[in-house]
Amino acid sequence: MSKLGVYIKSILVPVLVGVIVGVIISPFMDYGSLEKPPLAPPGIVFPIVWTILYVLMGVSYGILKSNKLTDRSIDKIYYVQLLVNALWSIFFFVLKCRLFSFIWILLLAVLILVMIVRFYEKNKIAGLLQIPYLLWVLFASYLNFGFYILNR
Repeated sequence: MSKLGVYIKSILVPVLVGVIVGVIISPFMDYGSLEKPPLAPPGIVFPIVWTILYVLMGVSYGILKSNKLTDRSIDKIYYVQLLVNALWSIFFFVLKCRLFSFIWILLLAVLILVMIVRFYEKNKIAGLLQIPYLLWVLFASYLNFGFYILNR
């Protein structure tokens, strides 16, 4: 596969995961009706930010994949964190398990941190491109905990 093909596939995978999760959770979305913690952005911000983060995630992985820098460990951390990411939305919006979702998103943050370190070891840019993702997930963790406290 050409480098361009690798990048396209690498970007499409997380974006499609995001789209699929969005379709699954859409009927259960209750963000507008929840009591919101300070700094909670308007709902329209989330799909924009997540699309950007999924693209960055794909570019980052694409850098490693196109330069043959991936191995089983890299693939495992990348796909496991993507799965954990997808499941968070289902736990939070579909199942309404807000406290469990908070614990789950902390697991996601740890996985992202591990991913950043592993990616950075292989290619500095690939690792650095994941930092906005970690920062957003840490912010989302704060929001998740706030939603739990305010909406019990």
